[in-house]
Amino acid sequence: MTLPNFITVARFIMVPLIILAMINGEMLIAFLLFMLAGASDGLDGFIARHFNQRSELGTWLDPIADKFLLVSVFVMLGWLGVVPNWLVILAVSRDALIIGAVVLSSLLEHPVELRPLLVSKANTMFQIILLILVLADLAGLARLDGIIGWMIYAVAGLTIASASAYLVTWLRHMAGLEESD
Repeated sequence: MTLPNFITVARFIMVPLIILAMINGEMLIAFLLFMLAGASDGLDGFIARHFNQRSELGTWLDPIADKFLLVSVFVMLGWLGVVPNWLVILAVSRDALIIGAVVLSSLLEHPVELRPLLVSKANTMFQIILLILVLADLAGLARLDGIIGWMIYAVAGLTIASASAYLVTWLRHMAGLEESD
């Protein structure tokens, strides 16, 4: 196993620890573990690129670990009543839509490879920032209510835009239309 893959597996292991810390009200620990998980994502990518340790396993594991982390923390914050349930449903539904489209196109023998879109990257960045702000607020590191309220709507808008863009891309692919970009 390459070092980047090992780091990615460690990120998988951090997720239940983050959730357990949140359940136990240890928000500073949850915040620190979330930040460590984020740093590990950057580190494994850096090592893979700069030390030629990319692998097929890593190309699958890394985005799955990222989604596992984000979805788990979103769901937990919704369960705690800190993030609106409608936003949790929106974020999780977007990911389910993308996964469902990929699986369905494969089952229909018309596989699609959805590459990350710019709006999707912005969505992920805003989701991460929102989760950092919420966890920092819950840990008592800063009072961030104002910016959190704004970020909730920014994440919602970007989530809808990202889901829509992927849906259009997938529908064009399924219809056999080529991108004209």
